[in-house]
Amino acid sequence: MTNRIRGEAELIAGGKSFRLLLTLGALAEIEDGLGLGDLTEVAQRLKHARAGDLAIVAAALLRGGGHDVSPAEVQRLPCDLGSLVRVVTDAFARAGLSSSESDGTAAPFPGAPGLPSG
Repeated sequence: MTNRIRGEAELIAGGKSFRLLLTLGALAEIEDGLGLGDLTEVAQRLKHARAGDLAIVAAALLRGGGHDVSPAEVQRLPCDLGSLVRVVTDAFARAGLSSSESDGTAAPFPGAPGLPSG
């Protein structure tokens, strides 16, 4: 069971529950996996994400939640794309990285909570 207070999000795939958590390690993996120079580039990149980008981000969040999952394994998870995007968005929001036009943050996915924009 996920703990929302700790910032965890839950993905149900193939009848199993997976915990996602945005940790500092997950952020570092996302930067490296997407070939980015710093955190300010994450939100911009995810606004125009490819399927492979989503798999990299989800795998990092799943590892943050304690699952040993690669991006290739994320691509084979039995879940719909909308659910995956929603739970990744939830993980960012629960880490306190929500967006609004007044606070200077940008959404990692269109319509989703985000990281501070540079």
